[in-house]
Amino acid sequence: MTDRRLTPANGRVAARHLEGRVTAERFVAPEPAAVAVPVADLWANPEAGARDRQLLLGEGVEIYERLGGMAFCRALKDGYVGYVAEAALGPSAQASHMVGVPATHLYPAPDIKRVAGMRLSFGARVGVVAAEGRFFETPGGWFVPRAHVVPANRAFTDPATVAQLFFGVPYLWGGNSSDGIDCSGLVQAACLACHIPCPGDSDLQEAVLGAPLDADAPVRRGDLYFWRGHVAMAVDGEVLIHANAHHMAVTYEPIAAAVERIAEQGDGPVTSRRRLD
Repeated sequence: MTDRRLTPANGRVAARHLEGRVTAERFVAPEPAAVAVPVADLWANPEAGARDRQLLLGEGVEIYERLGGMAFCRALKDGYVGYVAEAALGPSAQASHMVGVPATHLYPAPDIKRVAGMRLSFGARVGVVAAEGRFFETPGGWFVPRAHVVPANRAFTDPATVAQLFFGVPYLWGGNSSDGIDCSGLVQAACLACHIPCPGDSDLQEAVLGAPLDADAPVRRGDLYFWRGHVAMAVDGEVLIHANAHHMAVTYEPIAAAVERIAEQGDGPVTSRRRLD
């Protein structure tokens, strides 16, 4: 059985490599593109009824169909499939840098006193064509503070440190940015920044991330705790960080208190613990 979230097929079209494995009217080669807005919602259907995830500026996608102003596409960062507004996408481009701080702004000139044109989240990707003072110039003629970006090919070394950059960010179902994020979005941002491949949803993360731990294994920074539909990351032996609807934010919480609270609210026990490689 195929997982809709990871299968580029919708009955009308499907990726060419799926021919013989799924049913579709047409099997097509993908059209490369990239996100052209700060944050783009990825929807489960073209009517935009339910947001599955979000994509950030500069992230690559493969488009398989354009329909009524929506593009049926696959995100390159994790293989997630869904619909994105066509207006949010532009030509494919190679990004050389990514935002390495919680957020930054793009300016129309290399001048911090100018009115910023857009706000970018940690993880957004940009190209650099020139340097001018304390700014890098992007291909679109915008300027980003040099101190706010890092080379896209340079990995962060500690997922928990990345997760901590999001402390206080509002909880948002399906969110993937510092404007709003959910539990699996937080873990994915932390892992991808460290060049650890990571799916977008907690059930998929529980299946593939790291190695399983015994229930009584000592807790180490970066360890993951999974519940049914939820994931959190340890920052030390006693405290975890997670985006959660209880506090409606990314918060720290004692591990024992979180385990007790989540069980009491009816979401069950910890289903597994895993240690990132």
